[in-house]
Amino acid sequence: MPAPAQSYLTTIETRTGLTPRQLLDRIDAAGLGGPDTKAGDIVAWLKAEYGLGHGHAATMAQVSRHRASVDLRNAGTTPPPPGSIGRLWLDGKDSLPA
Repeated sequence: MPAPAQSYLTTIETRTGLTPRQLLDRIDAAGLGGPDTKAGDIVAWLKAEYGLGHGHAATMAQVSRHRASVDLRNAGTTPPPPGSIGRLWLDGKDSLPA
């Protein structure tokens, strides 16, 4: 797992009280979960709704936009994600594999 992005997700969970997967559900409920949603729209919503800083909100926006390929559960079933975000654990810091 890429350490910087996973570390951001841990911080996001600590700040919001929601696992990344739960936060993805909230993004979907807000109508921002589609693959064509602009990252800036997700970032703005996360900043307003949860008080996240820009970097944390941007990381979560990229997770949302590329969820099928970044979700560690999909390793081996989907192609590697674009760029350097890598595969991530979305089910919370308390269940993070060692």
